[in-house]
Amino acid sequence: MLRFLLALPLAVLVAVTAAPAQQKGPTVPDTVTFEAGIEYTNPDDQHLKLDMARPKAGDGPFPCVLFIHGGGFRAGKREGYDQQIVRMAERGYVAVTVSYRLAPKYPFPAAIHDTKAAVRWLRANAKKYNIDPERIGVTGGSAGGHLAQFLAVTGDVKEFEGTGGNPEQSSKVKCVVNVYGPSDFTKSYGKSVDAAEVLPLFLGGNLEAARAAHIKASPLYWVTPNAAPTLCIHGSEDKYVAHEQAVWLVDKLKAANVEAELLTLDGAGHGFKGKDAEAAEKALVAFFDKHLKAK
Repeated sequence: MLRFLLALPLAVLVAVTAAPAQQKGPTVPDTVTFEAGIEYTNPDDQHLKLDMARPKAGDGPFPCVLFIHGGGFRAGKREGYDQQIVRMAERGYVAVTVSYRLAPKYPFPAAIHDTKAAVRWLRANAKKYNIDPERIGVTGGSAGGHLAQFLAVTGDVKEFEGTGGNPEQSSKVKCVVNVYGPSDFTKSYGKSVDAAEVLPLFLGGNLEAARAAHIKASPLYWVTPNAAPTLCIHGSEDKYVAHEQAVWLVDKLKAANVEAELLTLDGAGHGFKGKDAEAAEKALVAFFDKHLKAK
């Protein structure tokens, strides 16, 4: 049975998103340096790691994009984005894809703490990897889209920082591309094919038993004028995260005077293929170029 928010490893823009377990690493051109398995934080002795791709040529410092995998908060692997980060490095970015702690062993807000720790780690290591710490963006698909969006709306919220290292650094991001990520968990039930099975694992109970957690974990309720510019990309026929979730988020961001856009892919479901994947990639690159390339 398919799982809520579990659309392969949810590579944001790739027609074939899932990397088979036996598949080797990405194809890396001579213009890119690729390094896998860099530890960025170690909560509960979990030794969380990231993969990084960066340009070999150019003076830098380069803009940076953090990719967060999906998988219903309980599955998925960072390696699903390896080829994508290589492509971003070819376009002049330092790009990373990260692992984070998964439910049910590690429910909300563990994944939030980990992704914020990743942003802080990037800033703490900006000189080493030729990153511009003022130009860090984030993206992800499905559960990864939710975590990316959460970073974008809680940059000033201290309670979500966790203890994952580099506390002197900020976890703010400059912009976000949210690919079919949920914005309001309180309205997921009945609109997603199996939210009732998956969300309680992440939030410690169903909506009746853990309503406060559902609200607290929903990016929609953290929108303020300080939120980062946002592009949502969502299919009109998504059965796992309803298209309306993106509409609500973009409308609320605009009401808060935050730059926000919604690219609706008519007829697309959860996980893009073919022309939908191409359209999403084009939009993602254009959005990051607009917000991260211009100094």
